[in-house]
Amino acid sequence: MTLTVKHVDVAHFHPTWLLVEDLFLKAHKYSTGDYTIEQIKALLANGSWVLLVATDEENAIHGVATIHFYNMPNYRVGFITVTAGKAIVNEDVYGQVCSFIKANGATRVQCAARESAARLYKQVGMKERHIIMETKL
Repeated sequence: MTLTVKHVDVAHFHPTWLLVEDLFLKAHKYSTGDYTIEQIKALLANGSWVLLVATDEENAIHGVATIHFYNMPNYRVGFITVTAGKAIVNEDVYGQVCSFIKANGATRVQCAARESAARLYKQVGMKERHIIMETKL
C-alpha cells in the first residue's frame, strides 16, 4: 500500500478531527502525561501544531503526525509531537514528512520517543541525540 502524506490546513481541521480522533486516543496512552487529547485538539485548531495525515489511494486515513515548529539560535526545528497509526514510520512516509518540514523552513527534524518507537525511527535514519531526564516538582 502506498501512503501519501497531506497537510491539513487549520481551516479544514475540525471535519478532519472527526476522522482522526480515534488514532490520537489510541496513541495517547504513550504520552506520559505531556498533554491531553483536548490539548492536542486545541494546539492543532489554533495552529500551534500542524496536522499531517497519511492516506491511501482511496483517501482513507491510516496515520497521523503532528509537528511543532520552533527556532533555535542556529537552526529551525520541526519537532514531531505525536505519531499514530499503522505502517507510517517507514522511509517513504518519513521522507514525505521530512519534505513537508523542510518546505516550512526547518533544517532539523526531532522527536521524543520511547524505546520501541526509537527503534523504528532509527530504521528511517534518525539518530539518538539526547536522553530526556525529568523530576516532577
